[in-house]
Parts: sequence; C-alpha cells; structure tokens
Amino acid sequence: MYDLPYHKEKNEQVIKEFVEKHPFAFLTGCDAGNKPVATQIPVFFEERDGKKFLSGHIMKNTDHHKAFVHNPNVLAVFTGNHTYVSATWYSNPHQASTWNYMSVHAKGTIKFLDGAALEEMLRKTTLHFENYNKHSSTIYDNLPLEYKQRVMGAIIAFEIEVSKIDTVFKLSQDRDAKSYENIQEHLKTQGQDGKVIAAEMAKRTKDVFPGDKK
Repeated sequence: MYDLPYHKEKNEQVIKEFVEKHPFAFLTGCDAGNKPVATQIPVFFEERDGKKFLSGHIMKNTDHHKAFVHNPNVLAVFTGNHTYVSATWYSNPHQASTWNYMSVHAKGTIKFLDGAALEEMLRKTTLHFENYNKHSSTIYDNLPLEYKQRVMGAIIAFEIEVSKIDTVFKLSQDRDAKSYENIQEHLKTQGQDGKVIAAEMAKRTKDVFPGDKK
C-alpha cells in the first residue's frame, strides 16, 4: 500500500461508509507453508465497546479456512471505483500517467464461531442483501429446513477483530489546482468509474486547496 500522507483518508465516518458501501472484501492470509491464500466474500463492519469487527462466513475445510485456523492474522481489502488518469490532462503533460482509486485495508485476527453464530450470520446476510424483504424466498428464515441443515454443515461463521486500518484514497491530491480541475473535467466524460472518481475529487477540492477561493 502506498503510504503517502496526501492520499490518506482520516475521517473515520468516511472510512466506515466506504467499507459498508463496498462489503465484498478480498480476505487474505498465509497457510502453514507460508503460502498466500485468499477469498472474496461479503463482510459486515461493526463497532462494539470501542473495538472494530468484521464478520462473515466461509466454506469449511478449504485452503483459506485451514490457513486461518493455523494462522489467524488476516488482511481484508475493500476496493471501490478506480480509473486511469492520463498525464496529458496535467498542466505539465511530460510525465507519467497514473491511476486514481480508493482502497481500505483492515488488518486483524480471525476467530471462528459456533453454530448459533452461523445461523444469525446467515439471517443477517440474507436480510441485508435482500433489502430486508422478509417475504423473499432466499432469506434464511424462509429456506427449507433440510436445505439449511445441509448448507450449514459446509460453512462456518467468523469474526475479525480489527487491529489496524490503512487507507489510500488516491484522488490526484498531489497535483496543482489547474491539473486537478482538468482531470475532473475529463473523468466526467468517462464511464461510471470516471464519473464517481470525479465526484469524489470535487467533494475534496476545498480540503486539497484550502487557499483557493473558488
């Protein structure tokens, strides 16, 4: 992760909202042979007693489950919209182009939970992603008992106590005001990713250029 101060997001509420908006995390660790393992899964962010937690569920007896049992240190990466930024948009175009993006890295230790916690996790997950439609056929409480018993035997719930959160909100904060504005104008003509990044840059203009009276 690029550890540059001008690319850091310091507002904890913004970070929390980003994680909640992009819950499909890339969860990675190392197995007993120090080989990397990873999976992508939806996780929930919670705060309890001044501590931060991520929770979700994965399949049992997979490489990542076995790795996390052996080594509970994990990294969850949350990524959002991202886009190419051409150096031709800078006031001085004779330099390298780059990529603008937003990312949150959460480090912590994972703990696997019991069956009751798994049931609650599945209930919470299905309700959340079905927009709390209690009549949906796919929410946990509406699934056939035989199906639930079969599925629950193959998965396990977990909780990660987060020890550190790092961020990179790389949004051209290191550019001059003219370049910053020009990048936004070009990104507005791009696809959805470009438009989202342009909007994020616009929201931060006054913080990036506090002396600019525009």
